[in-house]
Amino acid sequence: MDDAGHMTPDEFRHRGAQLVERIARYMEEVERYPVLSRAEPGSVRARLPDAAPERGEPFADVLRDIDEVILPGLTHWQSPNFFAYFPANASGPSILGDLLAAGLGVQGMIWATSPACTELETHVLDWLVDLLGLPQGFRSGAAGGGVIQDSASSSTLTALIAARERASGGAANRHGVGRGSGPGDAAARRLTVYISRHAHSSVEKGVKIAGLGRDNLRLVEVDGSHAMDPAALEAAIAADRAAGAVPAMVCATVGTTSSGAVDPLRPIGEICRRAGVWLHVDAAHAGSATICPEHRGLIDGVELADSYTFNPHKWLLTNFDCSCFWVADRAALIDALSVLPEYLRNRATDSGAVIDYRDWQVPLGRRFRALKLWFVIRHYGAEGLRAHVRHCVALAAWFAAQVEESAEFELAAPVSVGLVCFRHRAGDALTEALMNRLNETGALYLTHTRLDDRLVLRLAVGAPATRRAHVEAAWTRIVETAEALAEETRSA
Repeated sequence: MDDAGHMTPDEFRHRGAQLVERIARYMEEVERYPVLSRAEPGSVRARLPDAAPERGEPFADVLRDIDEVILPGLTHWQSPNFFAYFPANASGPSILGDLLAAGLGVQGMIWATSPACTELETHVLDWLVDLLGLPQGFRSGAAGGGVIQDSASSSTLTALIAARERASGGAANRHGVGRGSGPGDAAARRLTVYISRHAHSSVEKGVKIAGLGRDNLRLVEVDGSHAMDPAALEAAIAADRAAGAVPAMVCATVGTTSSGAVDPLRPIGEICRRAGVWLHVDAAHAGSATICPEHRGLIDGVELADSYTFNPHKWLLTNFDCSCFWVADRAALIDALSVLPEYLRNRATDSGAVIDYRDWQVPLGRRFRALKLWFVIRHYGAEGLRAHVRHCVALAAWFAAQVEESAEFELAAPVSVGLVCFRHRAGDALTEALMNRLNETGALYLTHTRLDDRLVLRLAVGAPATRRAHVEAAWTRIVETAEALAEETRSA
């Protein structure tokens, strides 16, 4: 260390090697840990000193506390027995790309602050348009383009802001939402947003942040597969128009969090085109599947969308945070978000020949997120990424087949890519008790939802380390635990 306590390059080299070794050992050992943390509220903080250290501490002490304080307080998303929520992939290439991004310390707010940060991101997003079978209009060489956000929540909020500005003719930006300059001004009327009853909660949060108001969010009825009903959507839009509102955006979901339901994009898109409403498609989880041509039916009609998002940090072997967001018309997005103070003016921006991603997101600053995605794509190639997705889909299909053959369990929704929703035939009480008992053991982790007013268990397959043996062991444990609970109930 120097006099100020800075870590020298030589010391960084030595300590970095120690930390990389610890991460590699974690990858080897993660299956041994209880999947769901057993920490009690406040237990982690109780093991930390009340005050920050006055003098710097040895790095060995930090590594010790990782093992003794941090790891016991983690739920292990990379465990091969993690079947909760959605996958949250981390892979070696992605971790190394993130390490490089941190080491370079780039602030990529505009092209001039690091041209490679911007241009690599633009290029990788163009690659993904082709890899995922997305419309060519989303490529940067057309009217659209892509950007990496931190999460699908930010992608949705950004789409909402652009849709709000388009629906109000920019008046919402000039005067504030709902305060138009005259009775004929669109901003003087309510702007409405439409989602299915099973869409992600981030849309509701985004509506609040964008100033549109929760009362102007419409929950559209769903069909028997829990997907948005286009007829119900069209009726809701017509009713709002008749009441003097301005329909601003529809958010269709490809793979809802609850059941993996896929809203029918083509009829929804046709309704939006006729009505002049912005269509945003949230494919945060299931969107990764379309890297496999056999799953591209999930996004039939996506060429009608104004914006689209999916999360490589869920299922495409790229660690959090990394959410890809495309627009068909980048001018609409830039017009909604661009603010150019004097201190950011520069010749490249003034020339109009570069992308400044500060205009494509809510914050000004941005990380070099494209590096880890670039590392992943170059390491695995399209072939390796397809193999990972197909492996997970096959494991979920095997599990679903066991449920269908069982006399005690039943499927609660059509099987989505990598996600199985199921329940015990005895009812909600036993289903919930089963989930709690399983999670308490630490051997696996499941989460739940409600479909058709019934409690449902969700098994999401996606961790890179998950193999057939892990899914088989999960099924065996589920069956055996259910039998034990049923016996306890009979004996009570």
